[in-house]
Amino acid sequence: MTSKKLIEEFLSEKDIAVVGVSRSGKKFGYTLFKDLKTKGYNVYPVNPNAAFIDDEKCYPSLLALRGKVDAAVLVVPPFATKEVVKDAYAAEIKKIWMQLGSESEEAVIFCEETGIDVIQNECVLMFAEPAAFFHKAHRWVNGLVGKLPR
Repeated sequence: MTSKKLIEEFLSEKDIAVVGVSRSGKKFGYTLFKDLKTKGYNVYPVNPNAAFIDDEKCYPSLLALRGKVDAAVLVVPPFATKEVVKDAYAAEIKKIWMQLGSESEEAVIFCEETGIDVIQNECVLMFAEPAAFFHKAHRWVNGLVGKLPR
């Protein structure tokens, strides 16, 4: 279960991989990549179909990042999430954030069994500060209805 403590620990990492950064710049993975960079994180784009994104080296997998990051946000379909968490384990990545729509029950179980901290059913942009107005409002509403992690 996602807790406030897990979210705070994840966001305390300064080096974060974003798996599923789109080349087109029109999908959420790209938005997330750019937003985290703006917030001061060292962000490593991961997409097996791109060599560079915005003139930054793009990695084909988490295994290519070995030793560079301890946290990764996944913005991929659930069927891909299952494979990506296996790569994360092999790359010794200890924190995974399954962005909404990326969740896979099988992947969550794998993370729990292998000691990887996993966050799911939450949007990283609601918690990474400074949050944009829309994300602050969403967080506020979730707090009102008791849906924020404790």
